[in-house]
Amino acid sequence: MSGVPLIRLTDLHKSYGEGTVVNHVLRGLTLAVGKGEMVAITGASGSGKSTLLNIIGGLDQAYTGEVEVAGLRVMGLADKPLSRYRNRTVGFIFQQFHLLPHLSVVDNVCLPSWFDRSHDTKRQDLRVAATKVLTRVGIGHKADARPNHLSGGERQRVAIARALFNHPEILLCDEPTGALDSQTTETVFDLIVDLNKQDGITVLVVTHERDIARRCPRRVHIVDGRVATDERDGPVVNVVGAQAVTP
Repeated sequence: MSGVPLIRLTDLHKSYGEGTVVNHVLRGLTLAVGKGEMVAITGASGSGKSTLLNIIGGLDQAYTGEVEVAGLRVMGLADKPLSRYRNRTVGFIFQQFHLLPHLSVVDNVCLPSWFDRSHDTKRQDLRVAATKVLTRVGIGHKADARPNHLSGGERQRVAIARALFNHPEILLCDEPTGALDSQTTETVFDLIVDLNKQDGITVLVVTHERDIARRCPRRVHIVDGRVATDERDGPVVNVVGAQAVTP
């Protein structure tokens, strides 16, 4: 990684609970990610992986430390700029697809833009744009179907299309293949890899699957709320206890 990082996380602390029952999930985590990188985030359950994505994505602002994404300090953003950030800078892909069953596939993809007041595009034009994105991920022919008529792999493709709809700089993927069989997992992850390589989208993937992690050029392992190792297609750098964890 060279130049100014696209994502810069400094001394992040996050706890749940209060009084004598407090769970410290992040304990001074520091990390930098460059534009166009594809990074796997691994670690045991409860190590802070998903919490980290939620903080980067602006879904969780109850933490201490500093988060800077694309030159923007995320903490403390007012509702309108925070919504714009979530809608334009980052796209989310989850293990559970979070599709609305009563809407068509194409309407699920463009739904977030219906509530974005900065959009002056007509709904029908949004549907045309959404169909183009669905075609990009190989499922344009199912644009008018309902999600419950699709396979798991097809539903995840719809979720990917929704995440891509507003051309985000960053994809935050939380166990994106966790609900899929092995063959579908490979097909869906091939698509995510292509988006990184061909479109230059920065991708962070939380995963417990070793085969998925190995396909990412960079692998960050979290232990007890800190970066324990940071591996980049070369030697492993042990950073336990270090103040700065990336070169």
